[in-house]
Order: sequence, then structure tokens, then C-alpha cells
Amino acid sequence: MNIKINFPPKKNKAYIENFFKKMGLSEMVGLSKKKLPSVKSLGKIKSPYLPDLRELYNLYHYVVLNKRITIMEFGSGWSSLIFNLALLKLKKNYSKDLVNFRKRNQFELFIIENEKKYLKITKEKIRKLNKLIKPDKKIKINFNYSDVEMTVFNNQISTQYKKLPICNPDFIYLDGPDQFKIKKNVYGINLNHQDMMPMACDILKFEYFYIPGTIIVIDGRAANAKFLKDNFKRKWRYINDKKADQHLFVLIDPILGEINKKQLDFYNN
Repeated sequence: MNIKINFPPKKNKAYIENFFKKMGLSEMVGLSKKKLPSVKSLGKIKSPYLPDLRELYNLYHYVVLNKRITIMEFGSGWSSLIFNLALLKLKKNYSKDLVNFRKRNQFELFIIENEKKYLKITKEKIRKLNKLIKPDKKIKINFNYSDVEMTVFNNQISTQYKKLPICNPDFIYLDGPDQFKIKKNVYGINLNHQDMMPMACDILKFEYFYIPGTIIVIDGRAANAKFLKDNFKRKWRYINDKKADQHLFVLIDPILGEINKKQLDFYNN
């Protein structure tokens, strides 16, 4: 069976802005017009990052068009609101179809954050959005806090969250942690330096649990995407969306069995 991927429809800036306004996110559209901080300010930013509408538009459609129902998000922020909206739509449309579907964490979002301040901000944003749009059904959002520390993976310097939630997502978004908030050193090295870059290895440690059809999206972090690509052991399709500055991986390993086939049938139909 082919494991296909549906891509977000290409739309202009005005269309995307209007798309989010209809979702109740006019504030986000306004903030997206502000000037982005310079590279020199990396590690010094004290407030949440400004939203990138095209990236967020893509995330929403990657989830909805491909009907992925369990999301793990490394980091939190505007993307958390978008995943909330995407899962709300999927739950409304498909919850009855998945009554006998063998996947425990249906329509759930798992957020892993290493800064309590941003976890609190994200919780409040989602609460306000749900109050505004008043969804028919709510999804379960699991807020997880964990420190991040320097480590070594396959003899290569990287970072790892100390504690991960128990779930097997079919959609993973990598946009954290902040490289300037990493604890400890390895070989005397920490990533708290502007010439270094994020290098998370958490996804690799869980690779053999993922089911074929699992999607990974990475926001920027080209070096980290290359690190994953070079260390993956299974068969992944890789797409680099340069315009949106996003890296996409789709697990296209052979189907594991009848349960996995049923999941892929749902995704594809």
C-alpha cells in the first residue's frame, strides 16, 4: 500500500490572513505583521515569538488533510492553537468513524515544554480561543514540563528532554527546545552560543515505535533536520519546503500488519 501525503493548497498572503481571521485568530494576524527580531537578539528574547502565518497555515493543513489524530509537539506557542483547531475539526468530522479504531490517544495533543512561563501562556491562549469559538467538542491537551539537557547520541553532541509523555503520535512537530535554555555540558560544550544551533535527538530514540504513515514537521532547524535524516534507521520520505522553511518526514516503512493497514486506510480515504 502506498503511504501518500496531502500537501497544503498554495494560497496568497491575503487568503491566508483571511483564513485565520475566520478561525477567530485576528490577533495573531495583527502580530504577524510586526517586525521580526534580528539574529543578534537570539537568546535574549523574553516574550513569545511572533507568528508566521504561512508556517501555521501549512501545519493546520498537514494535520487535517492527512487526518492525523495524535500530535506530539516539542515546544509550544501559536502552533499549539493551530493543532487545537485542527484536532477539533477532525474530531467533529471523524470521531464516529473511529469508535473501534485501535489508537488510544485519539484527538489528543501532547505538548512538551521546558519553560514553565511559555507553557502557562499557551494554556491561557487556548482557553481564550476555545471560549471565543465555543467548539461542539473539546480535545484533550496534555501539557508536559521537562528540563532539557546536553547529551550524546551515536557519539554526536545533541540535546534531550529528561522526561517524555507516554504516547505514540502519528504527527510530530519539532520547534523546541530553545537552544539557549539547555542544562549541563558534554565535553565542556553547551549550545548557549549564537554560532551553535538546535540539535534534538528525542525523535530518534523513539523511532522504532512509530507506525508507518507517521509525519514529522520541523520548523526551520535545518541542521537538526539533517541530523535526524542521517541518523534515522527506517525508511523515511524527506521533503524540504524552502518557501515555508519547513522540513517534512513521512515514515514509509512496510506496513506492520492489519491494524496498521486499517490506520492507513483511514488516512488515505
